[in-house]
Amino acid sequence: MVALTPRLPRRGRGIWYGLAIELIWPLLVLFVRMRMTGREKVPKSGAVLLASNHLSNVDPILLTAYALASGRVPRYLARANLFTAPVIGAVMRSGRHIPVDRGSARAGLALDAARTALAEGECVGVYPEGTFTSDPDHWPMRGKSGVARVALATRTPVVPVAQWGPERLLPDGSARPRPWTEVHITCGDPVDLSDLYGKPMTKQVLDEATARIMAAITGLLEGLRGEPAPKRELVDRADARRVADVPEEREPEAERRIAE
Repeated sequence: MVALTPRLPRRGRGIWYGLAIELIWPLLVLFVRMRMTGREKVPKSGAVLLASNHLSNVDPILLTAYALASGRVPRYLARANLFTAPVIGAVMRSGRHIPVDRGSARAGLALDAARTALAEGECVGVYPEGTFTSDPDHWPMRGKSGVARVALATRTPVVPVAQWGPERLLPDGSARPRPWTEVHITCGDPVDLSDLYGKPMTKQVLDEATARIMAAITGLLEGLRGEPAPKRELVDRADARRVADVPEEREPEAERRIAE
């Protein structure tokens, strides 16, 4: 379980990001039954990509808590409109998160900003699926290639993270968290991409790197759930919506550019 007053890293949080952390941490301790394992596998310094499965809109808060408890202050790629929103905009700017201009030709610049953050030795939290899963059993979908592209370009270690419980804490479509839900987060050893370093970033290379990242995340999730993932090809959100006979939504331009 999470300690009420842990020795969280403070350097680099910024005033408003730091204040948000100080306000939210006690709420997590009091109202969420968080179990964190594998924290020793998160590098204490230097560039790292924390690549997690995505189950709920509450995931960034939980991944932030996990990173902080592991000794790191995470940065995220987030919608640009959040940076101008009341209150939360101050938090996003203070935390030096990375804005993504959805539907704009500038959307691809977010990857450049992510590379800059990693060059400065930052911890960057990413969700390779691009959005929370549409799989009816909450298994990971097919990953987008943006994370692999950044990892290969910068040779940054990708530490896989799996979480189970956020889908019950804040279900899809709900605005009211369910208190005292158990959430378990763990991480594994860095994904070995070393044999892909220096190769041209063809679709084949990016697909291979992405598949390794998603396989590592899925393997950790199998351990948390105590059951094997179904033997089926990973789908993306569009595939999942077609299977469910739900009209497909147009993929935001920013997500498309980051994935390419």
